[in-house]
Amino acid sequence: MSSPTIFIDGDQGTTGLQIHERLRQRTDLQLFTLPAAERKDSGRRAEAINACDIAILCLPDEAAREAVLAVRNPSVRVIDASSAHRTSPGWVYGFPEMCAGQPELIAQAQRVSNPGCYPTGAIGLLRPLIEAGLLPRDYPVSIHAVSGYSGGGRPAVDAHEGADATRALPFRIYSLALDHKHPPEIRHYTGLAQRPVFVPAYGNFRQGIVLTVALETRLLPAGVSGEALHAGLASRYAGAPHVKIVPFADAQRMTHLDPQMLNGSNDMELGVLNNAEHGQILLFAVFDNLGKGAAGAAVQNLDLMLARG
Repeated sequence: MSSPTIFIDGDQGTTGLQIHERLRQRTDLQLFTLPAAERKDSGRRAEAINACDIAILCLPDEAAREAVLAVRNPSVRVIDASSAHRTSPGWVYGFPEMCAGQPELIAQAQRVSNPGCYPTGAIGLLRPLIEAGLLPRDYPVSIHAVSGYSGGGRPAVDAHEGADATRALPFRIYSLALDHKHPPEIRHYTGLAQRPVFVPAYGNFRQGIVLTVALETRLLPAGVSGEALHAGLASRYAGAPHVKIVPFADAQRMTHLDPQMLNGSNDMELGVLNNAEHGQILLFAVFDNLGKGAAGAAVQNLDLMLARG
């Protein structure tokens, strides 16, 4: 029996390069991409996508939609790393740890949409707490996140690593109009009753994310404490190989969060910081925006799909 054929469409972008790097030494699959001269040839791309077993799309949203429309072979399965299909009917959300049964849905799916990097952390923190009744669905959630500049794609990488790198800003908060594309995805998969406030930023480091959500104890259900929120997360992710919960006592001794500490891995750490005196709680997630937030997640989903055969 021949090895499954995996086609990466868009292998020159930040996510595509990382996926290629993670897969290129594997002997259980045949990996192929298009040469530079054929990458913008729609006919050649359509031919390639219809000749593979699983296509991984690392493209801008509109190009990803066009690639999916080009699929004519009913046996071709797709993992889309863009944001084009994350809430689309018929697509399975590629966050295996999101809820019970999600790995099986991904394994059987024809179409899988990789989560956004920031939503991975936000959904990972919020959905278990909402489902457990520890966080009200109508809580006015505010999310702050800082990513490495690779989250801005090739233009941001060039700005920080190219000829004009000395002019790159050390820190940049963006989407000041509060119109970032991720809040609908976060709301959809967390179960929040309304759109969360989302404040993203890039720092002058290549990759890694710290994402935080501040909570007021007075707005939580009676009796819900930092310890209870930690227990809710620990219960949800017990046995999850790629999601670790920082022990509650250890978290209270932390003095800083390092966005780069999980770079190169497909892991994510979640935790709860608690100030009982002030009635304030801080939820946090740390992970690699190109790992669990992109390429690592795509490979994890690919492995689930391959396991189905």
